[in-house]
Amino acid sequence: MLLEALRKQVLEANQEIARRGLAPHTFGNASGIDRLGQEPLVVIKPSGVDYAKMTPGDLVVTDLDGKIVDGRLRPSSDLDTHTLLYREFPQIGGIVHTHSEFATSWAQACRPIPCLGTTHADYFHGPVPVTEPLSAEEVEEAYVRNTGAIIVRRFRAGGLDPVAVPGVLVAGHAPFAWGKTPAEAVEHADVLEYIARLAYRSTLLGAPDAGLPLHVGEHHYQRKHGSKATYGQR
Repeated sequence: MLLEALRKQVLEANQEIARRGLAPHTFGNASGIDRLGQEPLVVIKPSGVDYAKMTPGDLVVTDLDGKIVDGRLRPSSDLDTHTLLYREFPQIGGIVHTHSEFATSWAQACRPIPCLGTTHADYFHGPVPVTEPLSAEEVEEAYVRNTGAIIVRRFRAGGLDPVAVPGVLVAGHAPFAWGKTPAEAVEHADVLEYIARLAYRSTLLGAPDAGLPLHVGEHHYQRKHGSKATYGQR
């Protein structure tokens, strides 16, 4: 089977979306990329297939242009977003798209998630950004591909590092998250939902507009991700 090990990773990531309650029904999807071969290949969830019934053989393999290399089913309808992000963010190896409740609420409100506490700062270096809405022309031209394009545009305009900010809210839509592997992408999607829920409740309780002091947030991010990180084991 082509890319058997990656297929198993991507299958596990997709099923983890359901286990963690990050997407009702078959809304979400996960993918992974193999950049070691002659050409990069993407493994992605097939469109509309129940997570619990999915097998490694059901997953679809495409190139970075979205051309099917292996698979009998149609790939996720979000394929063109995934492939564009893999092209533009070469540091990432897995992508997860969910419709998790609180992160999607912030996306539908077209609001970034402010960094209000250290839980957020441990994973995201600053607020979780939100994109601009798609224009009518972008929707008509290529809705899914342009969803990826507005994500990239938001990161370029803000000078954001996709490794330090491993997720985004697509305005009026829902979140995307990514990581070095499909498993890490799911972890970041799960953390994104958790901090979205915390931020919503903290805002209702009157959290200060300024959010977490920058020096505290910077300390927490660097102790986990910086060159002198002390979190975890060597």
